[in-house]
Amino acid sequence: MNFLLADVRGALGPYLNVFLVTDQHWTQSGVGVVTTIGGLLGLAVQTPIGVLIDATRAKRALIVGALGVLAAGALVIFLSTSFWPVLAANAAISMVGDVFGPAVAALTLGLYRRARLARRLGRNAAFDHAGNIAVAVLAGLIGWLLSQRAVFLLVPAFAVLAAAATLSIPAGAVDHQRARGGGNGDAAAPQAALGVLITCRPLLVFAACGFLFHFANAPLLPFVGQKLADAHAAYATAMLSGCIVAAQLMMLGVALLVGRNAERWGRRPILLLGFASLPLRALLFTVSDDTGWLLLVQLLDGIGAGVLGAIAPLVIADLTRGTGRFNVAQGAVATIHGAGAALAGIVGGMTVDHFGYAVAFYGAAAVGVIAMLLLGLLGETRSQDTDAEVRQALAFRRVDGGLAQSE
Repeated sequence: MNFLLADVRGALGPYLNVFLVTDQHWTQSGVGVVTTIGGLLGLAVQTPIGVLIDATRAKRALIVGALGVLAAGALVIFLSTSFWPVLAANAAISMVGDVFGPAVAALTLGLYRRARLARRLGRNAAFDHAGNIAVAVLAGLIGWLLSQRAVFLLVPAFAVLAAAATLSIPAGAVDHQRARGGGNGDAAAPQAALGVLITCRPLLVFAACGFLFHFANAPLLPFVGQKLADAHAAYATAMLSGCIVAAQLMMLGVALLVGRNAERWGRRPILLLGFASLPLRALLFTVSDDTGWLLLVQLLDGIGAGVLGAIAPLVIADLTRGTGRFNVAQGAVATIHGAGAALAGIVGGMTVDHFGYAVAFYGAAAVGVIAMLLLGLLGETRSQDTDAEVRQALAFRRVDGGLAQSE
């Protein structure tokens, strides 16, 4: 499911930005308006979607419904590249896109015991990155052989496959109490006050750090894709796919590494390493416009985004354990993180239009350094209870290396 959902989402995002600028000759500011409006509308529904996921047992149906809207939006963009249809389609895509992350994390939390959660979330992220690699290769081939516009037809095709994968998960296998972060037998957890979101200082620090990270990181890939497209117009989609594949290959390995070691190393050191890669990457983009150099530097995106994607649900699960508000917290944190990415669209576009790419890259590096410094205020979120659960789970493993009895 993670692999195919990544394929659906991967045929949009940066491809839309590059397609509108290089093929349809939109201005950076025009694209920024579309992405910012879509992002802000998505932010408005993010926390309510988290509340809905906490409350409903139809989590699989939510994913399937969101896939239908995503496919319809991609078809609209394929058929018309006028401002208002693209704006409406992108807004719908942005809003339903809020369903996938928290719904998949909730299903995972409901299917796996906490002692196995870090490794499972790492595998989720790894399959997600593998899907992004697959769709980047396909999109590059389609953009080269057919056209940039044809890339958007991948979305409805993969949406059908992703829906089938989602429905293959047995509904009865999901523990819905655990899926919302409630303790076993904790009847009061579902009524826990939403105040947990604003009274938990580490959660607020993590949300603020993510805001700055996404504000700095979100425009980097589209900007690099545009620079490559300007230099190699006939290979615009293929060049962007090369950037995506380079980063996603790194993310896949990072996600598996994080999943295997988050319990042993702790969350905070891993987050610091991931955040430090962002300002370094932004600065290195200013060194040269050479295609090989840009692709090489883009590998660093795999460290930052790979770490944050794999460990964010785990940190939120740590901080909301026993409250019954895991998905509400996910929605609230994602709203703040998404606000950073949404504002980056219009701010970054206007910066490039008026001052050029170099200034935009230096600005992203400065914001990235601030995010890394702020992360220093976040303490370790791994609890001693989780340590005990992991040790207990390992104690059940058979000496001959077979499967754990706890599985």
